[in-house]
Amino acid sequence: MTPKELALRHPQLYHITEPGAWSSIKKNGLLSTRCLLELFEIDNLQRIIIEAKPRLLPIPLEHPEHGRIIINDNLPLNEQVLANCLNDNLTPADWLRMLNTRVFFWASKEGLNRLLGARLNRNRPREIIVVDTLSLAEAHAPRIEFCPINSGSTLRKAARRGLNTFTNMLLYSFEDWSKLRGRHDRILEITVQDHVIDIAQHTLEVLQTANNSL
Repeated sequence: MTPKELALRHPQLYHITEPGAWSSIKKNGLLSTRCLLELFEIDNLQRIIIEAKPRLLPIPLEHPEHGRIIINDNLPLNEQVLANCLNDNLTPADWLRMLNTRVFFWASKEGLNRLLGARLNRNRPREIIVVDTLSLAEAHAPRIEFCPINSGSTLRKAARRGLNTFTNMLLYSFEDWSKLRGRHDRILEITVQDHVIDIAQHTLEVLQTANNSL
């Protein structure tokens, strides 16, 4: 899929973060959890816990140069349920490490609003970074993937997932991707490997929300 084809389907993308996070993100870029842990010089033992285990609470990190940030919890991921829906002999720790190497965007406002309206997020203040898809895709296409499920949740009927859940956008057209999956899937998430250092150049606006919709 070319950047233009992706942008025609999803002209804007949405990243959810904590209120006040934009100033740090604008300075350091939008970083995966793994890249954040490296930037904040977190020791190996704490990194293993943060990267490979479910986070039941948000985790604040502080650094003398980079200030204070919060790594989000991943309460929607139940470790036992996750173990039962993984393919390719992956373990829950494997899957969590995979998630923690990626930056995530919702591909539509509908998906974003479902997350904001979920019981765990309802009335929780959030900061929403709205991104121009074409600008982002033209700059970072080799590291962009799309995903047909909420990869960070096992609530309700948990979708199966594995090494083929994330697909590089340059490998297939949308039609060929759908045929390979054998179903009429939609793109739910857009991810970028590791980081988007120049996120400010692709950002259209940053919104604050304290309710269950944008």
